[in-house]
Amino acid sequence: MEDIKEFQELEELLETKQYTKLRQYLAELNDADIAGFMDALEEEDMLKVFRILPKDLAADVFSYLDVDNQQFIITSLSERDAAGIINNLMADDAADLLEEMPANIVKKLLANASPEARRDINHLLRYPEDSAGSIMTVEYVDLKESLTVSQAIERIRKVGVDSETINICYVLDAQRKLVGTVALRYLLLSDGDEIIGDIMHENVIAINTLMDQEEVARQFQKYDFTSMPVVDNENRLVGIITVDDIVDIMQEETTEDMEKMAAIVPSDKPYMKTTVWETFKKRIPWLLLLMVSATFTGAIITSFEEALSVYAALIAFIPMLMDTGGNAGGKASVTVIRGLSLGEIGYRDVPRVVWKEIRVAILCGVSLAAANFVKLMLIDRVGLLVAGVVCLTLVAAVLMAMLVGCLLPIGAKRIGFDPAVMASPFITTIVDALSLIVYFRFATILLEI
Repeated sequence: MEDIKEFQELEELLETKQYTKLRQYLAELNDADIAGFMDALEEEDMLKVFRILPKDLAADVFSYLDVDNQQFIITSLSERDAAGIINNLMADDAADLLEEMPANIVKKLLANASPEARRDINHLLRYPEDSAGSIMTVEYVDLKESLTVSQAIERIRKVGVDSETINICYVLDAQRKLVGTVALRYLLLSDGDEIIGDIMHENVIAINTLMDQEEVARQFQKYDFTSMPVVDNENRLVGIITVDDIVDIMQEETTEDMEKMAAIVPSDKPYMKTTVWETFKKRIPWLLLLMVSATFTGAIITSFEEALSVYAALIAFIPMLMDTGGNAGGKASVTVIRGLSLGEIGYRDVPRVVWKEIRVAILCGVSLAAANFVKLMLIDRVGLLVAGVVCLTLVAAVLMAMLVGCLLPIGAKRIGFDPAVMASPFITTIVDALSLIVYFRFATILLEI
């Protein structure tokens, strides 16, 4: 509530054109809060606010803005002012921004950027998208192993201002190969004459430049680091990744998995910034595919039309059987997909996963069948044989659904597809067809039709 009231006061100052007071008010706020206020404004007002910010504050606030608003501001500024923003951004943030912009604008911005910024940005842009190299920053503190502690602290004072973090310093040999790390607190607590090579931590865990960003996030989660070094194939240090970048990646990957699990083509735009046409294009491919695949369900029902005409009561239980199977398969798939994404489940774990799901399916299926049998006999008042057909199908449907739900994601990952694609909608379609086939087979056998 305090933020809302604060933003209302800022909007009032903007509307009444009290720019000096607004500038003073903004200077007292956190960078992220200023960006949040600006993101909520119309583009024209947002640009006004950005222009009245002090130059050093403007660059800091810019890195927190929504990507679309960053692009609007950059393209609205003069080439000189835009280049100034690029020069003051961390190289990884600048590279992320330029990746989303048209080539002609990128060319102009790089032409006006400082040689150091241009070199660092070009270095990051050459790595594959979503790789560790594309998200790392080249602003870090490196130390030679032959330096003394006093010399190392002096170097940190010189280069630390422009570094992403100085909590951990990276120790290199003469060939720039990563040989160790040393924490700033150890430097401050050590004698000035001690040699870095003698006090450094040699067991360094590093990330390769080509590692996928999702795997990078898992490494951070595993080791609880706030930053990790990025090395090339020859173990030369080329950059670092910090935990703030990992938070963004985890949010991005989670959103992407959720969209895929809901059978939606992933989008990199927020919902409110996606047009109706864009939303339509993201949803229609899977809707068409699932609609076509669902025709198999209709074909199965048609093929057993004679049986249904004899025992019309069977029709009433089709939705329940299909829904229960689909729900069971969806729950199994979500659990397995999550395990795969966290690295908890591997290919060698397939027999254990299958055996576990079989036992869970039997327990769930029998419990559901027992409850359903009571309902069928007391409320629906169907014959004993019909109740038996429905309950046996229910057990079989749950068993098949959970097996399909756990095996499809693992199989998809094995052949190189994203396991999230094999989530609820796709599995539901398969399980629906299988459940109907089993249902009518049981009906044919037990009811002799």
